[in-house]
Amino acid sequence: MSIVDKKRFKDGHYIGLPADFNDLFVRTRVDLVRQIPGFYDSEKDLVDVGCGNGNSLFLLAPFFKKLTGLDFFPENEELFNTIKQERGCSNCEFILMNVEDADVNLQFDRLICFEVIEHFKSEETVAMLYRILKPGGKMAITVPHKWWLFETHGARLPLLPWNRVPFFSFLPRSLHERWANARIYTKKRIVKLLIKHGFVVKEAKWMTAPLDVLQESKFKSWMLKYLFKGQVTKNPFLATNVFVWAEKV
Repeated sequence: MSIVDKKRFKDGHYIGLPADFNDLFVRTRVDLVRQIPGFYDSEKDLVDVGCGNGNSLFLLAPFFKKLTGLDFFPENEELFNTIKQERGCSNCEFILMNVEDADVNLQFDRLICFEVIEHFKSEETVAMLYRILKPGGKMAITVPHKWWLFETHGARLPLLPWNRVPFFSFLPRSLHERWANARIYTKKRIVKLLIKHGFVVKEAKWMTAPLDVLQESKFKSWMLKYLFKGQVTKNPFLATNVFVWAEKV
């Protein structure tokens, strides 16, 4: 899912448009997955829950035996298959389904779920992620981070139609979730949620803001070089997302 300003809704729920393959945000996620010990495996299969246009899945295609993207937007299926043909990724497939409503009876060795959990009608859908991951399997996810200055998914505020509402994410959870288009997470909250549903959490990191929404400029280059440098940060106020990898034992 994307962190761009455009909006899209389905069944009354806000869904971001897919990010671009060239976004630093996408490339950073894929590289953080690469750093997980044993995650890449040419003999394993991988599922991308909420794959969108396949921006992450296709970048991972050379490193897995088979890759499956799950998504519930028909227009994403068309775009996915177009890119699949352009890239010659014969080991990738798209399955159109709403994982919250469907009884998913598939299982996979590896699972990624980027910027999706916050859109689930209920956090309890995380139980589905646990169910479709094989025992011994590994999972990598990202969710939007509470202590980032701007609300990246926007909110239903009549006097503030601008998507990136400053400081809105700092509100108490009860107020934020009353008006926000999507949930946001602290490291503690997302780790607690995953443990609740059986996952063994191995590591949680703050992802440095990629500044993809800014136009290329000397100012942006300076910011990335001196302030928002590196893929992960120890400063929560410089992080747009939380990256977590976990296992099913």
